[in-house]
Amino acid sequence: MDGKEHMIRRSRGYIPLPIDLEFEIPQVLACGGELKNTFCLTRGRYAFLSQHIGDLKNWESLRFYERSLEHFKRLFSIEPGIIAHDLHPEYLSTKYAVQLKHDMRYAICDMRLIGVQHHHAHIISCMVDNGVKGKVIGVAFDGTGYGTDGKIWGGEFLIADYRDFKRAGHLKYIPLPGGDKAIEEPYRMAISYLYQTLGKDFQKLKLDFNRKWNKNKVQILLKMIDKDINSPLTSSMGRLFDAVSSLIRICDISSYEAQAAIELQQEAEKVTGSRLQATGYKYKIREEKGIFIVDTRPIILGIVEDLKKKVAEPIIAAKFHNTVAEFTLDVCKRLKKKTGIDRVALSGGVFQNRLLLDKTLEKLRKNSFICYTHSRVPTNDGGISLGQAVIAAKKYQATGCKPHVACRKSLVVYDER
Repeated sequence: MDGKEHMIRRSRGYIPLPIDLEFEIPQVLACGGELKNTFCLTRGRYAFLSQHIGDLKNWESLRFYERSLEHFKRLFSIEPGIIAHDLHPEYLSTKYAVQLKHDMRYAICDMRLIGVQHHHAHIISCMVDNGVKGKVIGVAFDGTGYGTDGKIWGGEFLIADYRDFKRAGHLKYIPLPGGDKAIEEPYRMAISYLYQTLGKDFQKLKLDFNRKWNKNKVQILLKMIDKDINSPLTSSMGRLFDAVSSLIRICDISSYEAQAAIELQQEAEKVTGSRLQATGYKYKIREEKGIFIVDTRPIILGIVEDLKKKVAEPIIAAKFHNTVAEFTLDVCKRLKKKTGIDRVALSGGVFQNRLLLDKTLEKLRKNSFICYTHSRVPTNDGGISLGQAVIAAKKYQATGCKPHVACRKSLVVYDER
C-alpha cells in the first residue's frame, strides 16, 4: 500500500538481510518486546533483525529465542557490549537482558544495560526504516507499552530523535479493569469508557449492550474500577478500538489477538460515499503541563446517541475511523505550530489497519505534513528491536565513550574513557 510493501512479519526470505543504518554504531543486542518478538544485533552500519520469534511468554519460546540469538552472533561474528531492553520489568526479554548483564561469563566486562521506552522504539524503528534523521512528530498507536510513569501507554504523540523523546500528547487515561483480561474481553473496556463518560447512568440505557452483558459481572467491574483493584490506567488506542467494537455489538470476547479491532475495520470498510467519509464524532483536546490530552469520552457519547437512533454499525464504525484520523491531524497541527516540525512518523500495531492509515495519511498530507510509514520492518512490535538498538547506541555514544576490545571471547565492550 502507498506504493510500497508493508511488513507484518519479517521472516524467511527477508532474514538475515541487514538494514543499512547509513551511520556507524557500536555492537548492540536489542532484546525486543514480548509480543511478536524479534531481537536485533548491530555491527558497523548494519542492523541484523531476527526472524519472527513470536510471543515470548514461556520457557519454550525463550529457549528458541536464546538458540536463535547464539546462531546470529556466530553467523555475523558479533559479541555485543551494549544490551537494550524494554522498560517493562516483567517481560521475559527484559529479564533475559538483566540475566545476561550478570552472567558470570561476562563478569569482568563492563557490559552496559540500557532500558528503552516502548513507543520511542516504535518511532525510531520507523525513522530508521525510512533513513530519516533529526526530530519528528511520532504518532505511536498500539495496544500496550510500559510508560515512563508506570502506566500503560498506547495512544502517544512524541517529539523524538534517535536519542531522546518528549511525550507531547496522548489519549486520556482510562481504567483497564482486570488488566490483561480486558484485552481478551473487549466488553470490559466498553464498560470502563461508558462509566467514565456517563457514570452508572449508562446502565439505565435501553440499548443492546446493557441487555447482553451479565449484570453481576458489570457490577463487579464497576467496583474494581471504583476501588482501583487490578485496574491500571491506560492511554491505549487499541483498547479504545476494543471498546467501540463491543459497544456496537461486533465483538465482546476475542478469540484471537486484535479480533475486535479487525472486525470493526471490516464493518467500516462496508461504507462508501464521499459525504460519509467526512463525518465523525466530537472530541476534546486540552493542554496540561505542555502535553495535549485527547479526551475521547465525547466520541463514546456520540456513539451512544447514534445507537439510540439505530444508526447502522458500519456507519458508526466508519465515523469512528474518521474521528481518530481527524484528532491525529489536530494534535499534529498543534505540535507543528508549537515546535515547527512538519515531519510525522506513524508506527504501532494499530497502523496495520489499512483504512485508518489511509485516512490519516490523506489528512496529514493535505495539511503539508511529510509522512513516514514502515516498509522494511513491521509497524507492530516485530520492529521495535531495531529502534531499541539505535536508541541504546546513540544514548551510549552521547556520553563520549570510545570502544575498546577486552576480556575473553574478544567481547567488544565500551567505556567512558
